[in-house]
Amino acid sequence: MRKQYISIVKVDFVSLFISACLGMFILLQSLHVSAAEYLDGIAAVVENDIILESELAQEVASISMNLKSRNVQLPPEHILYKQVLERLIIEKLQSQLAQKAGVNITDEMVNSSLANIAQQNGMDLQSFKKEIQNQGMDFEAFKENVRKEIIINQLRSHEIGSRVKVSDQEVEHYLETEMSAQDQKVQYLLGHILIAVPEGASAAAIQTESDQAQTVTEQLREGADFKQMAAEVSSGADALQGGDLGWRTLNQLPTLFVDVVKNMTKGDIAAPIRSPSGFHLLKLMDTTGVQSHIISETHVRHILIKTNELINDTEARSRLEGTAGRIADGDDFATLAKASSDDTGSAIKGGDLGWVMPGLLVPPFEKAMSELAINEISQPVQTQFGWHLIQVLGRRAKDNREEQVKNQARDEIRKRKIEEETELWLRRLRDEAYVDIRLGILNE
Repeated sequence: MRKQYISIVKVDFVSLFISACLGMFILLQSLHVSAAEYLDGIAAVVENDIILESELAQEVASISMNLKSRNVQLPPEHILYKQVLERLIIEKLQSQLAQKAGVNITDEMVNSSLANIAQQNGMDLQSFKKEIQNQGMDFEAFKENVRKEIIINQLRSHEIGSRVKVSDQEVEHYLETEMSAQDQKVQYLLGHILIAVPEGASAAAIQTESDQAQTVTEQLREGADFKQMAAEVSSGADALQGGDLGWRTLNQLPTLFVDVVKNMTKGDIAAPIRSPSGFHLLKLMDTTGVQSHIISETHVRHILIKTNELINDTEARSRLEGTAGRIADGDDFATLAKASSDDTGSAIKGGDLGWVMPGLLVPPFEKAMSELAINEISQPVQTQFGWHLIQVLGRRAKDNREEQVKNQARDEIRKRKIEEETELWLRRLRDEAYVDIRLGILNE
């Protein structure tokens, strides 16, 4: 019952000569694509798949609209096309790998993510859909992008997250050396540019990229627009967002950045920072403080009835309704939980889950729990684990700062490790893949 974690062508057909058809058919069969797709124009071949010119043009249009809305000057067209194509190539490679790994995303997961995005924007799903459409975007295309993002996140969790471990010693060392009281209160808004160095690059190639990083740094210090520069030259995942890393505390930054950022003041451009992925350029846009952490805990217990070949949803719900009736007539909740709950871990404790923090339980359970008064018993509630009868025994405000700081430290060490591993993993994935860029403008 606790969460299981694993933190976008319609074309016209034309007549072709028989001989041309035969040659084209052989080519297309080898790529597993249709003649309609070929006539649309192939921007790049990525392993055994393709990126169409229309896909590239559509994504360029979307990115251009986004940059303009953020008042970021567009880079020259051929540079923008190169940047966007590289993003599509990386996405295609990850999608192919996810398919091979059997990553499967249900409609329910996509709809749940859309509902969460809508809620974060202060809207229900229908209002959010209308807002997307009012901005000139196709909602189904937006939905498909959300699906792709979930798939990629699942893939990265499988390929990278499962290998990243954080020890108690790392947490203690982190708290002792990096997480001072001041560090906890200050957030940094950073701009980031990555001048990438291919894996296994020669000394001459590394020197070339180092010279470019130094040149870009000097241009930025002379007043060049950081966001435009990021969109033009950065190989980072944030390039087409103007290099915006968002608000982060020091402990949310890659290890290589921490000592540099701590000594920067607003508007500073740091000297290039070398990493296995290349040269990183940072600009401190702004700083601000953060608030202390107070949480509301809930003492809750439940009775779970799982569904199976013999017990369907109707039967499970009916059983819990009967149990609720017995409790109303005076039977003891804990005794009934011990006798009938399918959650063996809590059943021996009378269904008691103890004091739980927000976000610890699955959303349907937590929503029902939050709506109950003290000692009130819920109607049967369905989650992916089965059907639950829930009772809230108490609520309390708790200063969870010490525990929260440790958990935050562990999470941030993990995020830092994952971020560093992901950058290397993506670079390796791209370097080892077969990619044939077909458009001449993109080979310049």
